[in-house]
Amino acid sequence: MNSARSAPALDRNWSLVAAGAVLGCVAIGAVFSLAVLLGPMGAATGWSRAGLSGAMTLAFLSMGVAGFGWGLLSDRIGPRAVALAGSLLLGLACVLASRAGSLLQFQLAYGVLLGAAAAAFFAPIIAATAAAFERRRNLAISLVSAGVGVAPMTLSPLVAWLISHYDWRTTLLIVGVLAWALTLPAVWFVRAAPAAAASTPAPSSATDTAPATMAQALRSRAFIVLGLAFFACCAAHSGPIFHTVSYAIGCGLPVTAAVTIYSMEGAAGLGGRLLFGTLADRFGAKPVLVAGLFVQALAAVSYLAVNQLDGFYAVAIVFGMAYGGTMPLYASLARDAFDPRILGGVLGAASLLSSLGMALGPVIGGWLYDRYGSYTWLYIGSMMAGLAAAAIALAFPRAPRAGDGLRPALQS
Repeated sequence: MNSARSAPALDRNWSLVAAGAVLGCVAIGAVFSLAVLLGPMGAATGWSRAGLSGAMTLAFLSMGVAGFGWGLLSDRIGPRAVALAGSLLLGLACVLASRAGSLLQFQLAYGVLLGAAAAAFFAPIIAATAAAFERRRNLAISLVSAGVGVAPMTLSPLVAWLISHYDWRTTLLIVGVLAWALTLPAVWFVRAAPAAAASTPAPSSATDTAPATMAQALRSRAFIVLGLAFFACCAAHSGPIFHTVSYAIGCGLPVTAAVTIYSMEGAAGLGGRLLFGTLADRFGAKPVLVAGLFVQALAAVSYLAVNQLDGFYAVAIVFGMAYGGTMPLYASLARDAFDPRILGGVLGAASLLSSLGMALGPVIGGWLYDRYGSYTWLYIGSMMAGLAAAAIALAFPRAPRAGDGLRPALQS
């Protein structure tokens, strides 16, 4: 009787989904505003492009390390307290970065602190969403993740408008104040559903053999496969995301046209999240993930076959849908394999590995270009990494079905 009464609480926490989308959009928009500010900042300060770009690398690494810590903390004190801390740090990091008097100060404020702040909005909120939804779990997670896809179409144009009217310091200060104004109210809606907050795991993951502690989880087959696939997936798409604009310019496209390829990928990624989430709810997260990783790999190498804007758009739509659609599915797989009470830490650890993959793609792509004078090996390498991710994901333990009983396959 009790379980029947608590069941309706699942699949109803849509306010959490909306809040998570807003928080993710603002956080990623703040982080990627550096791409818009890079030129004006270099001209105004004399700081090198390499030094300024290094802040982005630091942000990725900081997001990975901090994400693990935030995930563990959210398992103990809940996602709302973590989101509140992240919201306060997000605005503070932008304000401090706007006042930086040296490149090192900027790298610490923008790279380390801002990256750590942004990480507070991902593993904790995705874990809370995964635990609060059952039948529509993949769609809910994808909608939270959709906030990331909206950032290039919302905050990035706003930052571009601001920098055309103000200097970079004022622009970053406004971004910081805006971050507080948007995220602090959203934090109020970050609350776990009653069924998700219960001490008993949800029906889909109820099992006596699932890893019950972080130490067990990190040694399990499920986490090793999940983490390696996540790492390879991000390594596969991060290089093309970062370098395709430069590759298109090298093919003869004007800068203004080449930049729109990145926007096209972002818009397609938003649609991909919704499409893949819906398909995963119908057919299961694992087969949709594997198919998406395969498509991502083929789309990455397809950039080598185009040199006109319409061809770039066609590939960007497929590539963007694939990498955008696959990203939220890792959380759904984790929800099937692990106790919801440690899900924040599990997703934080997986996010750490994915951040390493994201940081790897751009630097290796740049090294390959410097060595061979073209991006050919970048796209070939991205295809190989994508195919490896698909092969690894195939090894993920089968999701439980009604009547399966215990799940020894999830153990190490």
